[in-house]
Amino acid sequence: MSAGRTAIAHLKQIMRDMWMAGDYGQLARHLMKPGEEFVERLGIAEGDKVLDVACGTGNLAIPAARVGGVVTGVDIAPNLLEQARQRAVAEGLPAAFEEGDAEHLPYGDGQFDLVMSLFGAMFAPRPNLAAAELLRVCRPGGRIAMGNWTPDGFAAKTFKAGARFLPPPDGIPTPVLWGDEATVRERLGHGTSEIRTTRRRFEMDFPFDARQVVEFFRNYFGPVQLSFSRMDLDQQREYAADLERLWTEGGESSPDRTIVRTEYLEVIATRAVN
Repeated sequence: MSAGRTAIAHLKQIMRDMWMAGDYGQLARHLMKPGEEFVERLGIAEGDKVLDVACGTGNLAIPAARVGGVVTGVDIAPNLLEQARQRAVAEGLPAAFEEGDAEHLPYGDGQFDLVMSLFGAMFAPRPNLAAAELLRVCRPGGRIAMGNWTPDGFAAKTFKAGARFLPPPDGIPTPVLWGDEATVRERLGHGTSEIRTTRRRFEMDFPFDARQVVEFFRNYFGPVQLSFSRMDLDQQREYAADLERLWTEGGESSPDRTIVRTEYLEVIATRAVN
């Protein structure tokens, strides 16, 4: 195996471990409403073949299955897939959840009517490969739908807070470029006939103060948990203070509630027929 392939394999294992750390399902509960609204806007018809890429615990796949989509969810983290399966079973939904990589999807060309991803595929380290795969598995005339954090939004600020102490690997573009309209058109434009983008806003609402929100993310959100684990004690304190400041200044914080208004870029692309 070449040095480059070895480095990518190592990075992929780190990412898999990162998303398996903590318990993302705890955070996903606070993102269910934007997921449901995202799916509702897509107008999925009964019988549509739908793929949810980097599906996590199923925040898109579950509501898509509720409206009659024939849904498959794919993710690199087995523990998140298991939570998604449990949610589907609890609701009596026949969605399938399978382990797989957004940069090498285990599906045939043109297999799905709709390929979607909310705050998921944007984290693939080689975005051009991920874009090519999203296009490949979507049938001609089908749709690719993404929701991606914007470069100037609240989520991007929290990513920058961690990167100050732990810079990302060289050559890996920041995930929030998927929230830049020009970048999206560059990555998806060659295989699509139309791309529509809309900035969407929603509130993240937690029933505790900003300091407890930081602890919540430290305990349950794998990327933040892993970042803390790789810092010395002084860095941990500084990082926690930066995050608490962001959560305090980014919205409304009181002793028993924290609300932050954030945004993402909704992307709806139509796969070219020719």
